[in-house]
Amino acid sequence: MVEGALQSAGWTRFAHDAGLARWAEAAKAAALVRMAEPAHRAEWLQCGGTWFVGVDTLPNDADGSVAGSGPLTGPGYDLARRLYGALPLHAGQVSVTWPGYPQPRKGEGEAAFRYRQRRDAAHVDGLLAVGPDRLRMLKERHAYILGLPLTEAGAGASPLTVWEGSHEIMRAAFAEALADTPSEKWGDVDLTEVYKAARRDVFDRCRRVPLAARPGEAILVHRLALHGVAPWEAGAEAPPEGRMIAYFRPEFRGSGDDWLRAP
Repeated sequence: MVEGALQSAGWTRFAHDAGLARWAEAAKAAALVRMAEPAHRAEWLQCGGTWFVGVDTLPNDADGSVAGSGPLTGPGYDLARRLYGALPLHAGQVSVTWPGYPQPRKGEGEAAFRYRQRRDAAHVDGLLAVGPDRLRMLKERHAYILGLPLTEAGAGASPLTVWEGSHEIMRAAFAEALADTPSEKWGDVDLTEVYKAARRDVFDRCRRVPLAARPGEAILVHRLALHGVAPWEAGAEAPPEGRMIAYFRPEFRGSGDDWLRAP
């Protein structure tokens, strides 16, 4: 059932798992230590101090282990491995928000900030802004996105948002744009206009779904799904540590066509 939801909706949520809750507690402790380091704060505390971006912040091993936790477990991770293989995990992102999010990010223009406010800065992971013209190009071929909450937070505390069914709209658009390019050269193709047009199509056709969750639960998102972070709602509750979510996005091995063709 959950596998079917991932394929049809582009996301699925998993109920509380005691082992994953223990992992989340250990991961939270390790993340807070790293977040306190001046170098990490200088690089990743953005949006007027309302968002810690936290790329590569979690000091985990390739099996997801952090100090005192043992390997990452849980039905969400089990499904991801069943569908995409036992890919080694990178150092996890630790995304943290606080009341007042969003504020303008450093270097962000008015149009980009409005998009953050109105559209949750919705994006497809792996399409990086390259060069002075910020061309969108496929530089990271993620297999999936696994979100693991680390703190208890209210539903309005800047939850992850996903546009339901957007993964198939994106898949079709990118498949057409890359049809005549060998897969090993996909990273050289300017996908900017294709990406923008597909996003507009998604906003017209797809339902935006906020996905709040608590430690011990997991959210698995399709790699091609359009997703973002909602603004913090007035009165939303979270601990002083903020709304913390760890994300894993392991990449496919090699330069084949898995990014477009895999489930």
